[in-house]
Amino acid sequence: MMNASKLALDKNRRMIVISDIHGNLQLLQKLLDKIAYTPEDYLFINGDMCEKGADSLGVIDFLTSLTAQLERVYVTKGNCDILINYVFNEVEGIKNYMKKQPNSILNEMLKKQDKSLADFHSLKDLSKFYRTHYKNEIDWLEALPIAYETEHFIIIHAGIEDIPNWQSTTIENALSMPAFYEKGHRADKTVIVGHWPVVNHTTQSICSNNPLIDLDKRIIAIDGGNQIKREGQLNALVVDGEQISFTFVDELQEMAMIQQSHQDTTARVGTVTYPNYELEIIKEEPFFTHCKNIELGITQWVKNEFITRNNNQLISNNDISTTFLSVQQGEIIKVINNDCSGYTLIKNDNGEIGWIPKQCLYS
Repeated sequence: MMNASKLALDKNRRMIVISDIHGNLQLLQKLLDKIAYTPEDYLFINGDMCEKGADSLGVIDFLTSLTAQLERVYVTKGNCDILINYVFNEVEGIKNYMKKQPNSILNEMLKKQDKSLADFHSLKDLSKFYRTHYKNEIDWLEALPIAYETEHFIIIHAGIEDIPNWQSTTIENALSMPAFYEKGHRADKTVIVGHWPVVNHTTQSICSNNPLIDLDKRIIAIDGGNQIKREGQLNALVVDGEQISFTFVDELQEMAMIQQSHQDTTARVGTVTYPNYELEIIKEEPFFTHCKNIELGITQWVKNEFITRNNNQLISNNDISTTFLSVQQGEIIKVINNDCSGYTLIKNDNGEIGWIPKQCLYS
């Protein structure tokens, strides 16, 4: 049975939940500033502090200091926070992972000591190195609980099993369960999770990395695809009394003002997203192609530049929005992709991601 810590929270204080920081300390600090976080708030960091971003050690250092100084900061572990166990258990495959993923805490630890993977003859030697130089960080990560339980919420990285006693969920599923929102659960509380990017659930709705708040299903999913998707974001879920809201920050830099208003009349929404990339062409048009998504059995309008052939199979070569947006003159948007013909991919202030005609950006 996993270790779930019970908490009694003061209802007069805000509860803030953030997950999947993925080694991006600057974005975390930017988000905390944006939500005006103070020590009076309850702050939950719901796993995956490490990997993918360039400063996993910085995130851990920041959070260990925060938890030592403040009494209302709570951290759970995620699957990306325990990869070092593959070294300790001498799983040879971790070497290939380290070679392919330079932005890994395992490589950060080596680099900080002027070492590289090539300096170690065995995983046993590498284990000794990590335990010698990073014992405090390893012990802190290992001691983190799997879940927190409050009066109204279960806060866990990936999800709980659909069983009568959710506390019997295996640690593997608690940390690594894919697509928890599609599975459901029997607990009498709302489960707040990260791990699985929310955009993966927008195949038939407006493309967005915003939290998915489904109180009827008793699930809130908050992984904004930070460090995974180019247009991904770091989300903060804010529970303030009876009100549940969210705020996000991202790393998109190119801003633009809409010069011409555009009202979409197609009502096309959706996303092509992992792992459902196989397509069958229904109708080709100059800028978009109407396709059947093989795995999902739905139709989507995919930008032509994103359709390629792979071993005689048509696929989308990346995650891509199939949503079309309306915009108003004077509106400030973020540009995601302006390299395609006819249309520009944008992100609006509400976090919606979709295509608009290029002429909207030019007077």
